Amino acid sequence: MDAARKTRLEKLLDEQDIRDCLTRFSRGMDRFDRDVFMSAFHDDAVMAAGPFVGSPADCFSWAVPMHEAGQIATHHNLLNTTIEIDGDTAHSETYYLFAGRNRDESNWIAGGRYIDRLEKRDGVWKIALRTNTIEWSGMVPSMGIPFADVPDIFANGAPARSKADPSYQRPLVNKRENHNPQES
Repeated sequence: MDAARKTRLEKLLDEQDIRDCLTRFSRGMDRFDRDVFMSAFHDDAVMAAGPFVGSPADCFSWAVPMHEAGQIATHHNLLNTTIEIDGDTAHSETYYLFAGRNRDESNWIAGGRYIDRLEKRDGVWKIALRTNTIEWSGMVPSMGIPFADVPDIFANGAPARSKADPSYQRPLVNKRENHNPQES
């Protein structure tokens, strides 16, 4: 492999490791999985999120009760991401769409950007500093959850903010009966 291609491949691998890191933050927050959330940050990282400024561990301890009290479910969706790598330091900007199903059955959405400085330490990319820009927010009319009346809809697992969520099931197996609504 020529040097230019090897350099390009190393950059792509670094970018993918950074994207995986950013995703761990969202998954950890939405599943209330502290270990996954913390795996996105260096031990000495700083977060600035809304009124909170401090360590990721303290942010998790602040955010989980807030989301638990306010929402039945949350989705921290990651959208466009730009990554600039300079040696073992990278800067990224990730657009996000937050969606929350509130306890009163209303739906809240908000958008903004995560702006991060990441550092590669001991070969691993993690966030060293995160700041969050919230750029818009609003309420969406609510409606019932689709297919909630299907008797075995949660046989493969119900959404949960814990390791009971079906996304943790290994191996993933289907426990639902075959059924094609067009044939009913």
